[in-house]
Amino acid sequence: MATAFSDPIWRKPQTASTFQSLPNGERVDLAIVGGGIMGLSTALHAARLGLSVQVLDAGEIGQGASGLNGGQVIPGLKYDPEWLLEHFGPERGEALVNFAASTADAVFELIRDEKLAVPFVRNGWIQAAHTEAALKAAANRDRQWHARGADVRLLDAAEIAAKTGAQGYLGGWLDRRAGVIDPLAYTLEFARVATAAGVRIAGHQKVVRLDNSAGVWRVSTENGVQLQAKAVVLATNAYTDGLIPGLAQTIVPLHSFQIATAPLSPDLAATILPEGQAVSDSRRILVYYRKSADGRLVLGGRGRMALPTSAGDWAHLERALRRLYPVLSGVAIEKRWFGRVAMTPDHLPHIHEPEQGLLAVAGCQGRGVGLMTALGERIAGYLQSGDARQLPFPVSPIRPIPFHAFRQVGVAATIAWYRLLDALER
Repeated sequence: MATAFSDPIWRKPQTASTFQSLPNGERVDLAIVGGGIMGLSTALHAARLGLSVQVLDAGEIGQGASGLNGGQVIPGLKYDPEWLLEHFGPERGEALVNFAASTADAVFELIRDEKLAVPFVRNGWIQAAHTEAALKAAANRDRQWHARGADVRLLDAAEIAAKTGAQGYLGGWLDRRAGVIDPLAYTLEFARVATAAGVRIAGHQKVVRLDNSAGVWRVSTENGVQLQAKAVVLATNAYTDGLIPGLAQTIVPLHSFQIATAPLSPDLAATILPEGQAVSDSRRILVYYRKSADGRLVLGGRGRMALPTSAGDWAHLERALRRLYPVLSGVAIEKRWFGRVAMTPDHLPHIHEPEQGLLAVAGCQGRGVGLMTALGERIAGYLQSGDARQLPFPVSPIRPIPFHAFRQVGVAATIAWYRLLDALER
């Protein structure tokens, strides 16, 4: 049985042709640290607004969360429209609701308009309910989005069984605005079209220092290369380090583990996610799953806080797979991988501008593919115009989480407790 720890995806990113050399002393309008979806979206749109753009990545495109995520393209945020309107007020709240509703469109329109070679299915996302309380929450969400004309509806037990082929759900909620993509292909294709638009992308250039002198940023890399930029965007999310003081302490990085079966037989494929929807369940420690373009069932969820050391670190996902799909007990698990995600205490993305010309974005909250694609265009518009109305979220100060050094210990304990509660509800 194949395992994959350091090279997790079933095809290695081929990005050497995308990367370009980084001349020492280069001057650009915009330097972007991080070549994931957020960085590449900002870069593409900034270039098309006439800015010269340099992207710097510490590794290769696709090796971070943008290439390792669950491939679910889900509109909206963790919070529903009524909460957003109450929390942000009628004007900003309404703008934020409209933005959140459009994030999946941003992905699929980009694939269509740019003719990206990205396998995708846009038949929706199912939020599967395993308790009566979860069903009530789904009905409340359905009411709010249905009132806004969204293509959504509730599913009863028979309908969710037919659409997922899984056991144990009482019903759920279907959002047909959503879909699934191959996340690695999407990230690599994003890099390709950004390069074609004039963006320069340099890999293996870890940025270690940012200095501002008279409104010009000097960006220094671990390799001793420097460039100058009028503005800098930090788009490293869960891989954020100490480059901007205090920023890493505003997020809680977590590991999301995934497994992929061998390609399903035609008989199994006809009964498991036959319409190709993505699924996330309602458990406290949720699992999420989809079918890949090559016919595998891909299932993910929270993993251990430490780096994995053996195939046993994915055993909790294999148990979840057998619980949902007993028929797959004899199907081999051929791939295992993990990536790092970032959560914020308020479960919202954060935009920071600690100094003039320096922006940072952090916190995808499980909506990263659509959210970061759409947000990158807004960030580019703000940089080009200076108009804060371009930004769907307010710019907020950097507020480190109190006792951040102990936060992961608490998170690990909470995950263990939630797993126990979830087990008792089965």
